[in-house]
Amino acid sequence: MNESNTFFIKTKDFSVSGEDFELHYNKAKDMLLTTPSPAKKDLADYYDSSQYDSHTTQKRSVFDWAYYIVRGYTLKRKVRLISQFKVQKKTLLDYGAGVGSFVRVARKSGWDSVGVEASKQARSAANQALPESVFKTEWVKKLPSKSQSIITLWHVLEHLPNLNSSIQEFKRLLADDGRLIVAVPNYKSYDAKYYKAFWAAYDVPRHLWHFSPKSIARLFSQFDFELESTHPMLFDAYYVSLLSSKNKHGRMKIINSLWTGFKSNLLAKQSGDYSSLIYVLKRAEN
Repeated sequence: MNESNTFFIKTKDFSVSGEDFELHYNKAKDMLLTTPSPAKKDLADYYDSSQYDSHTTQKRSVFDWAYYIVRGYTLKRKVRLISQFKVQKKTLLDYGAGVGSFVRVARKSGWDSVGVEASKQARSAANQALPESVFKTEWVKKLPSKSQSIITLWHVLEHLPNLNSSIQEFKRLLADDGRLIVAVPNYKSYDAKYYKAFWAAYDVPRHLWHFSPKSIARLFSQFDFELESTHPMLFDAYYVSLLSSKNKHGRMKIINSLWTGFKSNLLAKQSGDYSSLIYVLKRAEN
């Protein structure tokens, strides 16, 4: 373990393997690191679960139906967010596109949007709904430099094993007037502190890195990005609290979870520490 990292909390993989992991705190970056970090070749095994919502289109329960209804609302909100930027070309790359939902709604709104996704199953579902809309992750290397006006990562950054090289690639692809939009959980939120080791947004070992607002600003400043704005993802506090209560109690305690999500959002109005945040980044001005 690096000397600059200290033990933060012990948690486990509640979704697939049941294995124990530790989170270590890096003070300089204000980040948590999943330890041990699985080898890249082994990571796919930890996504082998029908419970992984972004990789499936199945609706198995009332909870699943509620998830898809809320997702429909949040997709529209995401399109409104990207549409406020005045860019020369309406090109969009959704990195970690899952089943391609955002790529499709962006196209309907006039964006020349494509996605990349590591999961073969998710890509197949995306391309059944809209042919040639989502490609293998390696496909981005074929894209010209500065070709994308918007690059989005909706709860994807925390999954990337090669964090620095990935950010370098986003920088290469982003147009001068473009925006990089990153949504990630916030380990400093009230619901994270309330559920502790059971907090579902730790989601080890699929989540390799765990961010705070401060860590996002510090990380991207190293690559000459500046933070333009942040936006709360209000529904995440409720969704994550429901999953966290299942981790802790073996079933969802709905009333308690909804109260925890409400309290988390209420406290975040003062602190800014929402359960999840959207960060809008642009090239730093020289």
